[in-house]
Amino acid sequence: MSTAAPTINMTATGANIRALIKAKGLKVADIQNICGFNTPQAIFKWMRGDTMPSIDNMVILAHLLNVTIDKIIIIN
Repeated sequence: MSTAAPTINMTATGANIRALIKAKGLKVADIQNICGFNTPQAIFKWMRGDTMPSIDNMVILAHLLNVTIDKIIIIN
């Protein structure tokens, strides 16, 4: 019996990040400043599902959004 390992659905996770940020009333610039980014590009990449936040940034994001990390990541 072989079970496939769970994988992150990047597109759905990005859409979820976008929805959570909007629901919390945060702006991309807010997250950019708190995470210490010079530009907002990384956050837009997260929201498109092109990349995932680093674990450090995932912890910050979960804290800002008042959710646990498993509520941010969508697993296939």
